[in-house]
Amino acid sequence: MPFELVPPGTHIDFIGKRRITAAISITLLLAGAIAVPINGVKLGIDFQGGTEMQVLFDDQVNVDEGAIRSVVGACGIEDSSVVRYGEAAGREFLIRFQAGAVASVTGPSCALTPEQEEALERAKLSGGGGGDEGEKGETIDKLTYVLGNGIGPLQVQRVEFVGPRVGGELRSDGLKSLLVACILILIYIAFRFSTRFAPGAIIALVHDIGITAGIFVILGMEFDLRVLAALLAILGYSLNDTIIIYDRIRENMELRTKVDLVDVLNQSVNQTLARTVLTSGTTMAVVLALWILGGEVIRPFAVAMAIGIVVGTYSSVFIASPTLLLLERRFGGAPAPAVATGIGAGAGPGAGETTDAAFTVRHDAPPRDGRSNKSKRNKKKRR
Repeated sequence: MPFELVPPGTHIDFIGKRRITAAISITLLLAGAIAVPINGVKLGIDFQGGTEMQVLFDDQVNVDEGAIRSVVGACGIEDSSVVRYGEAAGREFLIRFQAGAVASVTGPSCALTPEQEEALERAKLSGGGGGDEGEKGETIDKLTYVLGNGIGPLQVQRVEFVGPRVGGELRSDGLKSLLVACILILIYIAFRFSTRFAPGAIIALVHDIGITAGIFVILGMEFDLRVLAALLAILGYSLNDTIIIYDRIRENMELRTKVDLVDVLNQSVNQTLARTVLTSGTTMAVVLALWILGGEVIRPFAVAMAIGIVVGTYSSVFIASPTLLLLERRFGGAPAPAVATGIGAGAGPGAGETTDAAFTVRHDAPPRDGRSNKSKRNKKKRR
């Protein structure tokens, strides 16, 4: 006997819980909005500007993230981010700090030898420390000396500077990419199904992005390009789940009347429940593997994706479908483009039919025996 994750005939009243789930969603969105002025939005150096320095210590050096963070902090650079590359015992690290901290390496604990101070002075007079102009290059050179003195010999593998102007442009481009993605999705849904389906999908996508970003703000986590990539991936993932449910809703709408719309929505969600659980479960397994085994470099992406998978699955069931129900109840009687899709070849809409680009249903279809309700009542009176 084949294994069935969701047994046939399963009927869970998802739509009946729409008011409770709407309250939960509104609460989460409000919590995220309230956290913005309290905690602030913590931007990474990709969006705010800063310095990224990759270093490799010699084999005999015993070092960890805490030791590096202590030395860097003693030099006046606070809130630095130190990430280890590779294995747990690796000696390669990525040091990141904000643009405002670049020129503040003046702490008394940054002890340098006379030879190092003389080398810094010569580099400064020649046009910038280590060939990099201004205080940024001087800061990198001084940090290199201080880390070597306090921890052990090292080599600077790579240094990257992101200015505040470039960070602002990246931040603006990132927001524009999210907006353009939502607009294109709106057009696709309207073309693929009907205009009444599109708002539910867009509301679900905005809901997913809002809650995911709100959780990041509440937890005080950084927004950088990795998180932006995760948000764009969440848009695609959530849309895919919504499309599957909407497609089944459209198929069932062609067979059942709008009077039973709540039952149609519940039936559609239950029919796609096994596929939803399997897709979400397998995707979550991969994301959790990245979260646990991928290291600090990929962890922000994995965290955002894990939140997005849960929220995206939730919104496809409890946000997109109830929104369609609301719009159908309020605007379902409005005239729609006359495009027949399942009544018969070449047949246009008859009396009592509502025809839409996505489905065609009959509200007052006569009884199967061909007699009208009025003739039945007259016959009953004569008896």
